[in-house]
Amino acid sequence: MNRIPHTIEYSILFDMNFEERKQLIERRYEQLIERPNVAIEGNGVFHRYEYPVLTAEMVPPFWRYDYDAATNPFFMERIGMNATFNAGALKWKGRYLLMVRVEGSDRKSFFALAESPTGIDRFRFRDRPVVIPETEFPCTNMYDMRLTRHEDGWIYGLFCVERHDDTRPHDLSAATATCGIVRTKNLIDWERLPDLKSRFQQRNVVLHPEFVGGRYALYTRPQDGFFNAGSGGGIGWSYVDDMTQAEIDDEVIVDSRCYHTVKELKNGEGPAPIKTKHGWLHLAHGVRRCASGLRYVLYLYMTALDEPWRTVAAPGGYFMAPENGEYIGDVMNVLFSNGWIVDDDGTVFIYYASSDKRLHVATSTVDRLVDYCFHTPIDGLSTSESVKTIGALIDRNFALMNGK
Repeated sequence: MNRIPHTIEYSILFDMNFEERKQLIERRYEQLIERPNVAIEGNGVFHRYEYPVLTAEMVPPFWRYDYDAATNPFFMERIGMNATFNAGALKWKGRYLLMVRVEGSDRKSFFALAESPTGIDRFRFRDRPVVIPETEFPCTNMYDMRLTRHEDGWIYGLFCVERHDDTRPHDLSAATATCGIVRTKNLIDWERLPDLKSRFQQRNVVLHPEFVGGRYALYTRPQDGFFNAGSGGGIGWSYVDDMTQAEIDDEVIVDSRCYHTVKELKNGEGPAPIKTKHGWLHLAHGVRRCASGLRYVLYLYMTALDEPWRTVAAPGGYFMAPENGEYIGDVMNVLFSNGWIVDDDGTVFIYYASSDKRLHVATSTVDRLVDYCFHTPIDGLSTSESVKTIGALIDRNFALMNGK
């Protein structure tokens, strides 16, 4: 993890009094928050940045430390924070806002809003975590909220709700996943709606930002169990008549899983798609098994403007995969995104988490991402087809280089 250098010798750290240590912690916190971020030259499609935009160390000290010298004379951390990751995103009153999944050292995740004037650095959490009202069926954990500003005037948050699977009382790792739903108009007051009803478990559900045929539409990820997609075929599409009583029956697969690809084991929609003049631009994650476990990468695809369930562009392979320090974390070899923001000038801020530990940003433009989708070769699904595709590009480039 990128840390501000410690300038105080270890031998005197434990000699500090309450106020000295408090000032040290607060100074380091401010240095992290105010640290400028720097773009790293990329592949022409996007730029990564030198530092994560949020880490557990950027959670405010007054969430973690008891500021009362009588009850905390050594100014020790009382509530540990483990990770900041998997954030929904939107532009709000000229600022870049993230609905961050924060995980405490107790393994419980919760939501917290962080804002930045730049979108690439200086993210600060609001004073308090977000309070999500419970339904009549309280959950153990909630996480990975997608934010959608819908044309009905509400901002919706769809997130995963985890509960113990009580049909297996003696299995303490048995769980169920459903889609929780909240909505707001001010990002302060959150109305909890009933969970989505589905015959499958659902972990990655995203609300389409517009009505389709006068109905709400959802991108889903039907799966047989909490971890395994099973018979679930990929990213689904389904209609809902009323978000206050959301229920789905039929699901049409928009983007299928496929053998020996980056989405062999499972795949899921990331944030709500971006509307462009060429179609709806989608960011998704794909999962495959490998020798070290599961590998999560990000990929793009596009669907038709008038038929958002119909794919019109599907570039082969991954768009982003873990690099360097991104590979290391609580769950290794993972990139995940459920939030991006488009500025009026077409700049796209892609907020992605690495290895369930920290949150990063990458930037691109709508034009570049659309070009990538329509002009990157599709996956030929075999070695021989991949070699043919590379050979065709080489031949075309040689002809250009030789002036033919």
